[in-house]
Amino acid sequence: MAHGGIDLPTGYRLVFHETIDSTNAEALRQAGQGDPGGVWIWAGAQGAGRGRSGRGWTSPEGNLYASLLIRPRVPLVTALQLSLLAGVAAYDAIGAVAAGSGLRPALRLKWPNDILLDGGKLGGILLESAASPATDAAAIVIGTGLNLAEAPGNLGRAVASLAAAGIDATPAQTFAALAWTTAEWIARWRDGQNFHEIREAWLERAKPLGGPISVNLGGTRLTGSFLGIDEAGALRLALASGEEKRITAGDVAIGIEA
Repeated sequence: MAHGGIDLPTGYRLVFHETIDSTNAEALRQAGQGDPGGVWIWAGAQGAGRGRSGRGWTSPEGNLYASLLIRPRVPLVTALQLSLLAGVAAYDAIGAVAAGSGLRPALRLKWPNDILLDGGKLGGILLESAASPATDAAAIVIGTGLNLAEAPGNLGRAVASLAAAGIDATPAQTFAALAWTTAEWIARWRDGQNFHEIREAWLERAKPLGGPISVNLGGTRLTGSFLGIDEAGALRLALASGEEKRITAGDVAIGIEA
């Protein structure tokens, strides 16, 4: 797969692999070796792709698998905001490569890290962190997987791909768009000082509010209405009783999805 000629924002580097176990795993390895950050790991295919909670992520060639290693000098609780930022950046990158297609109304973000197209999972974000003895700034890895050519059939839920929606987007084209949208939103974020902008952008891309959702918390399932996210990025869930729950971790399903 060709990857030459990609113009990255200032301060960012690219390492490309035709195939690798996992771009996140490689980014964490680079962090452990003292990489100062600002490096993208992009692969044509993954042999051991990962999603949240250790779930496997099927990674055939033709889709996008990319991870960004950065070292923001912020507490970990602040760095977790980058998961929502990455969703906004991925949404905007998809919008850029699908410009003029009328796709945007069918595109939606789902808390905390999914990108949906017509209700099917088009992609996901995996945020990981690691301390490094070589530097005094913790390593944050933002992994993004997007179904461009095909959608995996082993997720046990609705899936989507850009190709199935009639959008011909190459991995190189989409990676370039993602690199720029991510850099733009990180600059706006300003190490958490402007998280309110990220929150507003995320909510705009996740509407409508008030719709039915359910949240699986280990063995407990809560159902209610989606009220958005709070100032820290936690999910706001309104229960039928009128009580509001703030959720910081869990698997969310929209509507009557199991």
